[in-house]
Amino acid sequence: MGRSRAGGRRARPVRATSADVADGGPAVGLAPAPSLASATLPRVWQGIGYRPLPDAAVARALFDFAAVPWPAARDVALAWGAWTASGGTERLVAALVAERSGAAAFVHGPVIATDGDPVPPLEVAAQLTAAALDHATALGVVTVYARPQGLDRIWVRFGFIPVPESTLPAVLAGRPDAGLYAWRGGSALWTLRERAEA
Repeated sequence: MGRSRAGGRRARPVRATSADVADGGPAVGLAPAPSLASATLPRVWQGIGYRPLPDAAVARALFDFAAVPWPAARDVALAWGAWTASGGTERLVAALVAERSGAAAFVHGPVIATDGDPVPPLEVAAQLTAAALDHATALGVVTVYARPQGLDRIWVRFGFIPVPESTLPAVLAGRPDAGLYAWRGGSALWTLRERAEA
């Protein structure tokens, strides 16, 4: 293992205290949250472009087509789309939107339309999820909730865990569908005795 230049000692790991865990305090020892500017930069993966949607309503047709519920809140906190290009024309092929309550967000989607496009659905869903988590973290969101929607492999890949409905903040409760996953700042430190935020 390499040694540091300062005194030749190895760096000691930073440990969270029980107070940090009980308070849901800062994610000790984890990388700092990305800036909002860097978290919302457009991305390209295997010829598919991913970028924030300036108007979430652009994604509404995809949600209606896939029969996935649109957020109940008037304001969508974040929205990402996946675009393909052919013949100089871009087409929205997938989207994910999220509503927010304090330090919590509820993800709707991702929804993917693959009619005629060689789009790998699970990987597109993974790229949208990664982008949304970066964006949410940069906005100060600590906990992100999502319904399974048959995407269990995606949620588990990113560290989401199954949680009971009682963990949802009251403002985000009552969303349709069954089952609930949650992600907490890249950390698996959870206690279900925490009070959900109002």
